[in-house]
Amino acid sequence: MSCINRRDLALLALRAGTGAVLMAHGTQKLFGWFGGAGLDKTAAAMEHMGYVPGRQSALAAGLGETGGGALLVLGLATPAAGAAAAGAMAGAVAVHAPAGFFAQGGGFEYPAFLGFTAATIGLAGAGRYSLDHATGHTFDQRWMLGLAFAASALAAAGVVTKRAQTQKKVQEESGEEE
Repeated sequence: MSCINRRDLALLALRAGTGAVLMAHGTQKLFGWFGGAGLDKTAAAMEHMGYVPGRQSALAAGLGETGGGALLVLGLATPAAGAAAAGAMAGAVAVHAPAGFFAQGGGFEYPAFLGFTAATIGLAGAGRYSLDHATGHTFDQRWMLGLAFAASALAAAGVVTKRAQTQKKVQEESGEEE
């Protein structure tokens, strides 16, 4: 008779909750579900926030959140899932950072929490109650961990840097100064 492992059960609960929130957030962008804007309006909003081109930025954010969230729920390719979701949240943190930390003032508390939680799951692994475990960790190899997080960090840094450059250029063209 096997005993339920509390750590693995906790990882399942954490994956399910975090992944579901990420999926809901991503499907708002992609499909307009749950009161979201959908892809076209999200693309326009991304463009306004300095993420150019807006449509590709909206797709990348929506797919990172939806896909990363779905994989976290399933516990499949967990390092890549955690890294993708964390990278998507890094872009959201950049948007909210000027408003400070706390979410009640429009700050980055919420996307930072989702990003850190997704990253932590990616680092810890999915646990026994997961497709990673059921498939013998085919998509959860040690080398994938470093590769997934390095790729996500580089991509997020590139996107956030490009956004900052775009915003600076817009400010210079309009004669505004910080």
